[in-house]
Amino acid sequence: MCGRYNITDSRQVRALCDLLGIKLYPTSSQNIAPGAQGQFVMEADGQRQIITGIWSALIEQKPDGSGFRPNPKFKTFNARSDRLVSSPLWKRLYYTQRAIIPATGWHEWIGKQCYQLSPANEAIAFGGLYQLYRFGNDLIPAYSIITLPPHPRVKHIHEKSLPLMLQPAHFDAWLDPEWQQVEAFASLMVPRLEHDLIATPIDSPKTMLPIGTSERIEADA
Repeated sequence: MCGRYNITDSRQVRALCDLLGIKLYPTSSQNIAPGAQGQFVMEADGQRQIITGIWSALIEQKPDGSGFRPNPKFKTFNARSDRLVSSPLWKRLYYTQRAIIPATGWHEWIGKQCYQLSPANEAIAFGGLYQLYRFGNDLIPAYSIITLPPHPRVKHIHEKSLPLMLQPAHFDAWLDPEWQQVEAFASLMVPRLEHDLIATPIDSPKTMLPIGTSERIEADA
């Protein structure tokens, strides 16, 4: 996953939020980049809520005190699935602070050509992790998206990784902070397409204008 995704107010996104049991819908955003603000769903004390946070793993206060930013020494915004139980950065979060990031699609590049990848008829529930940074009286949420090894049928567009996309049957256990039997999630860490994907060449993530013929990438049987 290269590092851009988007979300639009659509029937599919609203249906996903209803399944997640949250009362507010995410804010539409066409080009969410690492270090920018996005929204994620988390659960605490039996209640689910949608939170606005920074897409990054490590946050610091800006030198001029005007706000907060990703730590420039580390370009860490996604969490690799093969390091979730071994990395000190991810292990604690994987056990107790899992999140779902609603999305419409994400972007990948082949050379200079950008592609929008989206399920054919569904919104996306990216599986991720979150943490809450405290700076004095400020509580700053941050989140990361989990990435899997590449899928054979998507490697021609992005050969390095595939984002973790959860299905409704996974939502309850994934969001439950009391569910710490993470070995039960092992089957989710294998790249699999549950729905057909549509890969559309676009002019840029900012405008999202299609400039060529879309390709349908079939789901796994």
